[in-house]
Amino acid sequence: MTKQETSFQPATLPDLAALKARFAPLFERIREGANQRERERQLPFEQIKWLKEAGFTALRVPVEFGGSGASLEQFFDLLIDLAAADTNIVQALRGHFALVEDRLVAPRAEGEVWLRRFGKGEIAGNAWSEIGKVKLGETITKVTPEGEGFRVDGEKYYSTGTIFADWIDTYAVRSDNGAPVVAILRADQPGIDRLDDWTGFGQKLTGTGTTTFKGAALEAEGLVPFETRFRYQTAYYQLVLDAVLSGAALAAVQDVAGKVAARKRAFSHGSGTVARQDPQVLQVVGRARAFASAARAATIEAARAADRAYETSLADDKAADDAANIAAELASAEAQVAAAELALRATSDLFNALSASAADTALGLDRYWRNARTAANHNPLIYKERILGDHAVNGTEPVFIWQIGAVEN
Repeated sequence: MTKQETSFQPATLPDLAALKARFAPLFERIREGANQRERERQLPFEQIKWLKEAGFTALRVPVEFGGSGASLEQFFDLLIDLAAADTNIVQALRGHFALVEDRLVAPRAEGEVWLRRFGKGEIAGNAWSEIGKVKLGETITKVTPEGEGFRVDGEKYYSTGTIFADWIDTYAVRSDNGAPVVAILRADQPGIDRLDDWTGFGQKLTGTGTTTFKGAALEAEGLVPFETRFRYQTAYYQLVLDAVLSGAALAAVQDVAGKVAARKRAFSHGSGTVARQDPQVLQVVGRARAFASAARAATIEAARAADRAYETSLADDKAADDAANIAAELASAEAQVAAAELALRATSDLFNALSASAADTALGLDRYWRNARTAANHNPLIYKERILGDHAVNGTEPVFIWQIGAVEN
């Protein structure tokens, strides 16, 4: 039996225009309260519930299991639309969407149980990173055989989305043989503590913080060897952040354009007309709009490369799969570098279209830059730029999996 016969085959794709029309009113509803939530640090529990109920969290889940069966290109197009409504929510769901993708490329017998859950609206959070004295290449969190299943002990930080989730997707090692594994645990059980203690100046509402495991129960179906994780995962994780960057820029343009259109005051040393007719002000908005559109285009182009990696993951041609994964990794890095540069410029330069009143905290215009800056600091792009250059000059394959930790001087 071939891999194609045991995996989930791409079905007929849904109509993107119909999906956009379906979710647009919900995105607008989410957008309406985004500034207030950010000012008052209101975690978007209700808004994520809306997305679950509307089927957005099951976009990539096959239709047979209750999802929409969207392609990655369609998915990231819609994810940018959601990011333009609230960047926090997109990053909060990053771990969930990655786990959906992983179960899509798993053998059917292993993936189906999870896809059925996701099709019903259940979601997962991410708990992979460890901080403190953990050494580079080391993982402290352990999975230990216990009875009919396993127990998990350890502490994670940057646990994006876990506080909203039904399941937690975490990285650990087995205590009995040291093998790296992915553990998928039910979130609302004794032995798991989830904190909203993220102190970053941006993306404050992503539910990022500390997750502690103390003898948390893990069923056998939730233990996955790390080496079977979907190969294009690093490209995928980065693409979600590229969507955040694109959405932040697009939202900033829309917000500032509306404020320019409504502005009644003018400067004597300007054009002498209201802001909406001042050619220099219009140039500022137009330039930022071009930057935001370019960031979106780069992200969607990279999503097409990820689509090809998904398709080859279901086939039996290793050479084609290797090539597709390299292309997807490079494309996501290119989009990262471009989207970060363009989004940060757009969300900063747009202040030139307004005056001192733009700094009023009630307007929340600073959140677009803060959120974009925070997203841009993930997966440091200085290393991605070097990797892109090394490939262009020397043909060196990109780094797919990396870790962070303390090193000895």
